[in-house]
Amino acid sequence: MKSGLSQVMLSKHAFIAFLGALLFFVAAEPALASNTSGGGLPFDSWLTNIRTSVTGPFAYTASIIGLVAAGAMLIFGGDMNGFMRTLIFIVLVLSFLVAAQNTLSAITGQGAELAAVLTAGKAGSVA
Repeated sequence: MKSGLSQVMLSKHAFIAFLGALLFFVAAEPALASNTSGGGLPFDSWLTNIRTSVTGPFAYTASIIGLVAAGAMLIFGGDMNGFMRTLIFIVLVLSFLVAAQNTLSAITGQGAELAAVLTAGKAGSVA
């Protein structure tokens, strides 16, 4: 009988904790978490250059070629050792990641170019 009572009390405490967490998430201000303006760190410029290089049109074309080549190697490659298969899988995954990011940006119309929107907003007049 005691074990059944402790289960009910545990469920009651879990329900109260769930309600408390739900209240916290509902009452939290979402704008506090959306500030992504950056801090002007010294390595921001070269990280931006790397991001632009990885998500540019050349990287997208190379990723499509990599997907086709790696897929063809896996299908028509015949007998390969484990190291070669691992390298092909790495090329396949990296190509898929680059192609997926660029494809989703093209479909949704949203990319990682927040800086252009922010500078345009700062340059305009505030009414």
